[in-house]
Amino acid sequence: MKEILYIVVPCYNEEEVLPETSKRLKEKVTGLIQAGKVSEHSRILFVNDGSRDRTWELISALHRDDPIFSGVDLTRNRGHQNALLAGLMTAKDKCDMAISMDADLQDDVDAVDRMVEEYYAGCDIVYGVRSSRKKDTFFKRFTAEGFYRMMDLMGAETVFNHADYRLMSRRALEGLSQFKEVNLFLRGMVPMVGYRAGTVEYERGERFAGESKYPLKKMLAFAMEGITSLSTKPLKMITALGFLIFAVSIVMLITFIVKWAMGLTVAGWASVICSVWAIGGLILLSLGVIGEYIGKIYLETKGRPRFLIREVLDDEG
Repeated sequence: MKEILYIVVPCYNEEEVLPETSKRLKEKVTGLIQAGKVSEHSRILFVNDGSRDRTWELISALHRDDPIFSGVDLTRNRGHQNALLAGLMTAKDKCDMAISMDADLQDDVDAVDRMVEEYYAGCDIVYGVRSSRKKDTFFKRFTAEGFYRMMDLMGAETVFNHADYRLMSRRALEGLSQFKEVNLFLRGMVPMVGYRAGTVEYERGERFAGESKYPLKKMLAFAMEGITSLSTKPLKMITALGFLIFAVSIVMLITFIVKWAMGLTVAGWASVICSVWAIGGLILLSLGVIGEYIGKIYLETKGRPRFLIREVLDDEG
């Protein structure tokens, strides 16, 4: 019996691109069905993440016209990661494998075929990895690759040049469902699920229409979210820095005592003032990092739902 595929697509204000996205994805899934690679019960699942435009209206119309399209409408905007998780958890009990991708058509739709092949070859997780960043500007390439390197440096395990374009089998989705944290960073959580994994390289294209949902400011916030959600290395670095400053202060104290004993005086206040400002800044920075972790603990202890679903449109055939 052929396996059921669900393609999960989070959408936030995507009315400009949705008609073209739905057309291309329908062609892809229909082609896989006709080729006998996936079941005729395979679906394209759009998740409306509290859009303020006509996104849900378009999703509803697509579902009415063709049951290959399904929809999930969240009660409010919860962010890309929560919307993606909502779609994956909705698809979990309906499919054998699920592929997540963005709605902007930057992810190469043709890579779906190779992901499905890797799944049949025994992989429970298949990562879509960018083969190059030739089309990016220098600034975009520098910041994006710096993002992944910083994540690795800070102890957050990620796949280099992989965003959220991936295939997961049902048992991998079951494993992901057991991660109960409220602060989501799926790029780091999925590798923690384990199981056999593979990669598929693809060339990322330009956004078909609309505006990017991840400007630099949001990318920096996303990186901070990932680091503090997956790693305690920043706290260890603060501890190491504290020991280093303490050691330097002991050396300076001994130096001043020796100079005092030799009758030498220390001229000028510049070094003192600089030291006070530097240590004060480090203290505030350390308190800020610790505050980030305390804030996450606060949110986790509340146990708030990661998403709430208003409506599900799905015809499983």
